[in-house]
Amino acid sequence: MTGGTPNHNRIAGNLYAALDFALKLQPYDVFFTDRRLWIPRKRIYTYPDVMVVRGDLQLQEGRRDTITNPLVIAEILSESTRSYDKDKKFAAYRRIPNFQEYLVIDQYRIQVEQYVKSDRKRWMFVEYDATDESICLNAIDFQIALEDLYDKVELDTAEDAGE
Repeated sequence: MTGGTPNHNRIAGNLYAALDFALKLQPYDVFFTDRRLWIPRKRIYTYPDVMVVRGDLQLQEGRRDTITNPLVIAEILSESTRSYDKDKKFAAYRRIPNFQEYLVIDQYRIQVEQYVKSDRKRWMFVEYDATDESICLNAIDFQIALEDLYDKVELDTAEDAGE
């Protein structure tokens, strides 16, 4: 997201760095913030915060900069994109044949929603909201502790105190 907050950048960077290191020497590519994604069935472009592709990159016909085959996508929520990322964008992502897992990460408080494809049109939901929890991806062998994902992130403690 162009013009994102420091928290947005820190979370996306923490996730990218952990994934990139964990998947070193394996048949995966990890992309961070500026890699364009084309969703042919919806005829839209998006720029996911973090994407993982397994195997060879499939590119949009006639392009060398636009991916069509992500396995895992993560989006860091902002106030202005929260609804779009969780609803319309996720609906578009689900039209990608090899897309298997979606992380929606709040940048203001510790909260991650994980959606894992379990069948053709079925998605399993898991929510994480404590620093002592770890997210385990199903599509790839990867785990990250929430305290590592949120490292150096300045959380909105006033909102948490009111809950």
